[in-house]
Amino acid sequence: MTQTAQQEVTVSLEPAGGWAGAARVRLPAPLPAQRGLLFRSLSVLTGLFGRQDIPDVLTVLHINPRLFWAWLFFASRLMPYGRLPADVREKIILRTGWNCRSRYEWGQHVDIALSVGVAAEDIRRVAEGPAAWADPLERALMSACDEVYRDK
Repeated sequence: MTQTAQQEVTVSLEPAGGWAGAARVRLPAPLPAQRGLLFRSLSVLTGLFGRQDIPDVLTVLHINPRLFWAWLFFASRLMPYGRLPADVREKIILRTGWNCRSRYEWGQHVDIALSVGVAAEDIRRVAEGPAAWADPLERALMSACDEVYRDK
């Protein structure tokens, strides 16, 4: 299955009740012309990695540089320098995004999951939940995500 075919399979999924969303954009991402030199440079570099632009979450967080750098340090300990294997990490993030009905998180991490070798069928299983997994470890990971979400 080609990358495009995999993306079509996974993008067509939608949680019961649809994707959650804010009634309005509360904190818009700064336009490229409003970003500092660092972020304009990063925008150019992201094109080398096949992305059109920096994810909005980064530019929104950079509105407050102290928050941005602290968050970036924290996030780097999870991804890409975390202890979990990349495929496991992405399945956990996808299940959490699915449970929260976060279209943004789901969309960002479907692409990342595919790039680290998670199969489109596995992404579909993430959406279906723990019962879709024959492997006890995978089932336990999905169940843990569901429990954390359920118990807040």
